[in-house]
Amino acid sequence: MLEYTLEKEYSEKGYLNICGVDEAGRGPLCGPVVAAACILPIDCEIEGLNDSKKLSEKKREALFDVITEKAVSFSIAQATVEEINEINILEATLLAMRRAIEGLDVTADFALIDGNVCRDFPLDARAVIHGDAISPSIAAASILAKVTRDRMCLDLDREYPVYGIAQNKGYGSKAHMDALREHGPSPIHRTKFIRFLDEEK
Repeated sequence: MLEYTLEKEYSEKGYLNICGVDEAGRGPLCGPVVAAACILPIDCEIEGLNDSKKLSEKKREALFDVITEKAVSFSIAQATVEEINEINILEATLLAMRRAIEGLDVTADFALIDGNVCRDFPLDARAVIHGDAISPSIAAASILAKVTRDRMCLDLDREYPVYGIAQNKGYGSKAHMDALREHGPSPIHRTKFIRFLDEEK
């Protein structure tokens, strides 16, 4: 079970509302990048809470409902494909994270950010490498972001069925790459992620 060690550390420093922040969808070839921010009551027990990548889809879906019910506040935001193409995936990820924090209906005063980059946030914050396997707040945010993006992929698959997005979630599977070669990119593809198409010409 994940421990609230980091949350307690910053609570003892006087912070009242500590949110965990994580993203889903940095690596895929298409679709938005999604971020979530989540404030959990310290010592809130959520059975099975863990890094979303370590959980089955069924377990993530079940935990999504528990997290949204038990959270003090949560917010889910995104940066679009157009924004990713314009400012790059890292900056788009940080933008989505800031939007998620700003979308909380309880104002956070400290953020635990999954990863190793922490800049330009509208509050005090700390980057936590592998934070989704350490902090319950970040793990909760990772599940909210992952489930939301996976649901978006189902919608994208219905709109652009030739790429198999429901199965590959936008990642560069062989079937996805082959479909790109055969059909070309769609408006939801990230231009810098599919440069191999130009290189193969």
